[in-house]
Amino acid sequence: MSFLRDARRFLLVSALAYLLLKTLFLSGLTTAYIQQIVLYAFIVIIGALGLNVIYGYTGQFSLGHAAFYGIGAYASAWLTHTLSVEGVFSFLPILLAGGLCSALVGWIIGFPILRLRDDFLAIATLGFGIFVRVLLDNSDKVADALGGSRGFVGIPRIVNLELVFGVLVFIILVTRNLIGSKYGLFWQCIREDELASSAFGIDTGRMKSMAFTYGCFLAGIAGGLYAHLYTFLHPSNFDFLKSIDFLIIVIVGGMGSITGTVFAGLVWIGFIEGLRIALPSGALEYRWVLIPVLLIVLMLWRPSGLMAGKESRLLGIEKRL
Repeated sequence: MSFLRDARRFLLVSALAYLLLKTLFLSGLTTAYIQQIVLYAFIVIIGALGLNVIYGYTGQFSLGHAAFYGIGAYASAWLTHTLSVEGVFSFLPILLAGGLCSALVGWIIGFPILRLRDDFLAIATLGFGIFVRVLLDNSDKVADALGGSRGFVGIPRIVNLELVFGVLVFIILVTRNLIGSKYGLFWQCIREDELASSAFGIDTGRMKSMAFTYGCFLAGIAGGLYAHLYTFLHPSNFDFLKSIDFLIIVIVGGMGSITGTVFAGLVWIGFIEGLRIALPSGALEYRWVLIPVLLIVLMLWRPSGLMAGKESRLLGIEKRL
């Protein structure tokens, strides 16, 4: 019962946060650019939650998360373009389809690559990410609407605050329930010691595949929202550096922490875009010197991340881990 009560408390706080954001959006105190960045931050958090399940909770080091982000983006954009979908409610099944496409691909490639561990798994997922990037560069040979290296244009802007915030809250609740379930406990056992987990009867292959598939599904959902926020896709949006963005958020927030991922996602996107606004155009590239220095300082100060293994009481899972 306390688990359900905590969910109600989380929904109440989420409703208050939504009302605050909606008031700010309607008041004119925030520009259209700031509003877009806020929505983008929520989208990135969804994708980072997927990587946190894969890496933070299950210990599977993936460097190809942006590939599944891109698959979800292109799949949902192609469906809306083909079916001429423009409404939010008719877009929801397409968003789900984009997430399922990423999940299906993740499930298929999970069979061979999840047999690998540590650096070998990272190299395999990195290779898959490069493969997807090359495939997107040449996607116009499969369907001209996909644009290939020219980019995918003509995507309707469907995303709004209600859609992105609602999807984020729903995904946090689903992920919270998974982490608090036996599957979440199995994932964490595998992260700590896969051999011991197998000896105690846990089907480690099945559990790793489940975590990887779910993480890829969240990346696909995030990609679908991204596509219909910016209305233009280019293969360079889903390269290796985008995977590093997700990885930084998971590590800075603290592996194995939903709360940390949400907090770090907001801080990371706010920091990156804040520098874009604060720095003069001639000095904009210097932010890529400042950012690594700050990350090094943070890792020296908190090597396990800001909230490793910790959760907000709103989620109600801190006593179940």
